[in-house]
Amino acid sequence: MVTAIVLAAGRSTRMGGGNKQFIELLGKPLLCYSLSAFEQCAAVDSIVLVRRPDCAAQAEQLVRDFGFKKVIAYANGGVERQNSVWNGLDRCEGRTEIVAVHDGARLLVTPELIEATIRSARAHGTGIAATKVVDTIKEADENRMIVRTVDRAKLWAVQTPQTVRFKLLREAYALVLKKNLIVTDEAAAVELLGHPVRLVETPFLNLKLTAPADLTVAEALLRQRQ
Repeated sequence: MVTAIVLAAGRSTRMGGGNKQFIELLGKPLLCYSLSAFEQCAAVDSIVLVRRPDCAAQAEQLVRDFGFKKVIAYANGGVERQNSVWNGLDRCEGRTEIVAVHDGARLLVTPELIEATIRSARAHGTGIAATKVVDTIKEADENRMIVRTVDRAKLWAVQTPQTVRFKLLREAYALVLKKNLIVTDEAAAVELLGHPVRLVETPFLNLKLTAPADLTVAEALLRQRQ
């Protein structure tokens, strides 16, 4: 069984506050686009939606209004992203073998990319969406003076979905919480166990909405798809 954990519990600070998940793009709340991709992916059996407690009623109404049948449980967001994921893991059905964690703000995700990360997780234990770094990367000091140019040949920008065998991810986050560490994604948690982490190349712009300017770009890309 494959369960998706869709994270929609951020504070939206760089978006100016509120909850960006309910900003409308082309007549639908932003969150609908991510949920729709998982709803349409035949490899996904169920969805756990992690939302802020103060937005619980709004999130659950959205699920009803747009008919997302795979959303079978809700979880509260935590202080850090890792706490939100842990709460989501607690709400997964006992039969879950693979879990795909996705940032709800990455609204351009497709069923095909989700399925590719699931295939990778089945074969290798992990399947992490990522794109090759194409910009020249510089390391700088505290005064913004360049220290060195980093070889970009082996560099990847990691995104979501990040798909992992359920037991492996649960073990990884249990270690993170036990050691009182802060990690920013599932890959980092799994790395702490010494388990190899497999990347899945993203063949398109898998944009994450963080600032108001991103809305214009996302809307243009959605229009292009349609």
